Amino acid sequence: MTVHWAWIVPLANWSIRLWAIWAVPRRRSPNAARAWLLLILVQPLVGIALYSVFGRAYLPSKRMARQKRATQLIRDSPALVGVPDSVQVGEAQRATAHLARKLGAFPVVADNRADLIDDYATSIDRLVADIDAARESVHLLFYIIEPDATGRRVADAVLRAAGRGVACRVMMDGMASRPGLKKLAPELRSHGVEVVSLLTPGTRHARRDLRNHRKIAVLDGRVGYTGSQNLVNAFDYKGRGLTNEELVVRLEGPVVRQLQAIFLTDRSLETGKEIDWAGLFPEPAVAGTVRAQALPSGPTYEAENNERTFVQMLYGARERIVVTSPYFVPDRPFVEAMQAGAARGLEVHLVTPRQADQWLVRLAQESFYEELLAADVKIHLYRPRFLHAKHISVDDDIAVIGSSNIDMRSFTLNEEAMVVFYDRGVVRDLKTIQERYFRDSDLLDRDVWRRRKPLEQTAQQLARLVDSVL
Repeated sequence: MTVHWAWIVPLANWSIRLWAIWAVPRRRSPNAARAWLLLILVQPLVGIALYSVFGRAYLPSKRMARQKRATQLIRDSPALVGVPDSVQVGEAQRATAHLARKLGAFPVVADNRADLIDDYATSIDRLVADIDAARESVHLLFYIIEPDATGRRVADAVLRAAGRGVACRVMMDGMASRPGLKKLAPELRSHGVEVVSLLTPGTRHARRDLRNHRKIAVLDGRVGYTGSQNLVNAFDYKGRGLTNEELVVRLEGPVVRQLQAIFLTDRSLETGKEIDWAGLFPEPAVAGTVRAQALPSGPTYEAENNERTFVQMLYGARERIVVTSPYFVPDRPFVEAMQAGAARGLEVHLVTPRQADQWLVRLAQESFYEELLAADVKIHLYRPRFLHAKHISVDDDIAVIGSSNIDMRSFTLNEEAMVVFYDRGVVRDLKTIQERYFRDSDLLDRDVWRRRKPLEQTAQQLARLVDSVL
């Protein structure tokens, strides 16, 4: 029997192309479908090989089922049930509060205190002090925990807590925290600290680049932290020559219970152990007057919780929008919401670092600048440091702070955690920080930007073709 090899490769190529046209667009955003289809149609064999590893954002059915059970447990838990949104927030914020609760399960809760910390060393100092003050439990969940001076300092505080008999649990991303898992985890475990590697590549997951990008600390169930900062030195991480600038929020009050629930849910999803609430949700004291609501998101949820809530916030704006993100490669709904705000006569600002740590991402990001500038969006390029903070404020009474970038990776692939604040005091404090950003930034000029070199424009547009898989 003669094998006609000349027919096999073309037949395989066209079979892959036809299959991709049917399969790739299903349950996928137009941007992501476009990027994968382009690659597969041009290079079928290479494209299908990459798609088989990175193209499916689905997780094992057991993990998805555990997330649904955890979400229902959160909705039904007496410790987490709030009061109706109409009581907790003003009329202008009710749509956002309702949507965030529908998607992420958590209600708005009152009586919180929120301290914004925009100094890198101060946030670590306060976290270590709160770990040293803990008497019952220390829970840390961070995307990156490095065995450098910063990571070592926090790990030593955890070891001291474990030595006092405090129940300590540390979770870190299985890829981004590989050095921490290798060098810090054995010592922590030897002292009775539970260390869990999250979404470890090659173990029970349908896609290798799904990451847990959250940054959460909960001490004694009463004090919580979240924001953009990892447990790593601010300067020259991975030899990039950059110094990070972050924004962290320290929390007290009922919203800390919501961060605790996110932590315990992630632990359950990874270990398969059922969530045990016992003793981990102490009755919160009245800590302040801030109304707040946690918003988790990630591929275990049926929708893009963070993107949908952010877009709702932008469309609800009446005067001012400020978006701060180091990586800005969004889907069309977010871009159009910013453009619509500017078209309504609102002040619309985008703050992003002038420095770049990922050249391909930066090229894709720059491909959005011309259309934003044409819509009268003001783009501020922050000079002093690599601004890694992630937050949005709308008008004077609503803001969201946490770990999510404004890109498709954070919207669809990463586990993220944000907190929505319905409070003029928090927004006022955030506005003070934003005004400093503005002063220390270069305002991008529309006419100057339009005159950039044709080769640069081409590179930006080509990078944008793969924006959904960056």
